[in-house]
Amino acid sequence: AGTRRSAPWPATPLSVLFGLHGKTGVTSVTCHGDYIYSTGRDGCYRQLRLRGQQLEVLRKHRPCKGLQWIEELRFAPDGDLLVLGFHADNFVVWSSRTGENLHCVPCGGGHRSWSYCSSPSAEAFAFIKCGDVMLYRCEAEPPEQQVLLASLHGREIACVRRLGAVEVPGRAALNVFVTGSEDTTACVLALSEGSRAAVPLARLSDHISSVRALALAGPAGPGDEGFGDEGLSALLFSAGGRAQIECYRLLCSRDPASESAVACQVIHVASHRLDEHWERKKNRHKLVKMDPETSNYHSLGGCWEPRCPPLGYPLCAAAGSAEADRAAAAQKLVLVAESFHHQRCVLKVEAFLHTRAGGERRHLLCSAATDGSVAFWDITGPVADAVSVALLTEPVFPALGAPLLTVMAHSCGVNSLHVHETPEGQYLVASGSDDGSVHLCLLEVAPGGGETVAGTCLRVLERVARPCAHAAHVTGIRVLRPDLLLSASVDQRLTLWRRGPGGLDALSTTFFHVPDLAELDCWEVAEAGGELRYYCVLCGQGLEMLHGAAPPEPPPPEAHQ
Repeated sequence: AGTRRSAPWPATPLSVLFGLHGKTGVTSVTCHGDYIYSTGRDGCYRQLRLRGQQLEVLRKHRPCKGLQWIEELRFAPDGDLLVLGFHADNFVVWSSRTGENLHCVPCGGGHRSWSYCSSPSAEAFAFIKCGDVMLYRCEAEPPEQQVLLASLHGREIACVRRLGAVEVPGRAALNVFVTGSEDTTACVLALSEGSRAAVPLARLSDHISSVRALALAGPAGPGDEGFGDEGLSALLFSAGGRAQIECYRLLCSRDPASESAVACQVIHVASHRLDEHWERKKNRHKLVKMDPETSNYHSLGGCWEPRCPPLGYPLCAAAGSAEADRAAAAQKLVLVAESFHHQRCVLKVEAFLHTRAGGERRHLLCSAATDGSVAFWDITGPVADAVSVALLTEPVFPALGAPLLTVMAHSCGVNSLHVHETPEGQYLVASGSDDGSVHLCLLEVAPGGGETVAGTCLRVLERVARPCAHAAHVTGIRVLRPDLLLSASVDQRLTLWRRGPGGLDALSTTFFHVPDLAELDCWEVAEAGGELRYYCVLCGQGLEMLHGAAPPEPPPPEAHQ
């Protein structure tokens, strides 16, 4: 009678996540900092957080290939995250910092009792095998190998995008980049211009094949979720092999306590693969697969933020070897339109927004294929229908329609493409090809009439070509100003061109050190004295950042008397 009754447990769980680690189940749950981590026998561990009284999955981590049984996570005092699991019949301790196995002990597999303990002086692993208690113990020794320069990726870098710059007091501005590689991972890294050191902030390992294209939605403005006003926030789309697209929210802010002085939080938003519906089919082994898994995405076009009307969802355009231009919407990635107009592999795609005098917006798309053709589309209709399509439960594959205009720009495949809007409201479309040529055309968007598609027509005002601009494939091109063009090639030359009445004239050529150039990204920075400088980052078998002063603008042409 004198005992005090405690508060009763709730009758039902406050939050449940079904099938978080598949049919094999969850092996451990760990709380560290503000996050919750779970591991499972699916070879992944997940990072979660509690919002209100609901569990929210932020992202999925796959430590390494072959480690399909993860038992536990250990957070080391030096900030390293140790993943404990079983690879075949071996017990493995994997380091997230170095990306390598620290220990590999033959024990017979994971179906046994075991225990692991580590200290600065020694490490021990005990397990039961055939009824016997076995002990593995090793003294701490200095590593035999010293890492002079840590690698960013295990294979060549296929794409790069600049997220923005984070201002850190007492240091030079830190540029934040996202890189995608043939090693199936994407990396968010901070590159300091002062120390010339690239420090990885986060690794994205959701892709099952190479990451070949990246796109950022919207400007990298101030961060949210408690990251402060000095951070960056953007939506990232990544695409690549096996027709897979992933979408993330990136949140970067200053963190003086970390090695890079920048903290990055990654939230996985959505994913999509063309044959997801095929994998859900019953008795699929009895059917013939019509859409093979060999289709790949080679390029991602411009993304639109949800705040940009008339959209309710972010939208991204993709091009790939399935011979189609595709558009997908998030948060649930749903295909909203596609076209097989090119009838061959589509290598590049760029999207841009045109605003008419009355405020009406037209969404336009530019695609380039292996035959050297560049096609232009009006996708305003599919963009307006994106919300209704995203609400459908069954996959829909509507047609994109006929292109507004097709230009034969090159004699073979187009490996680089860029669209730049001029102050007059016209568009410069630059492209580079496998044959080393550079092509530039000036377009004007005008209201259509009669039989023009979607009430929009495009007129080519000017075309300029430079047949032998480079000695190899032109894999990077950017229009910096209406009179300046930057091109980069596999011949390891970065050339600055001036557009004038007589065509393209070379202003300067710089040799860079990255072999097998895959892509470049450019941006401009206004220095303290008002001087404008152009920066560019190049990727291939390595990463390199260059900058130079902007040349003076040419004087305006004299008026005719």
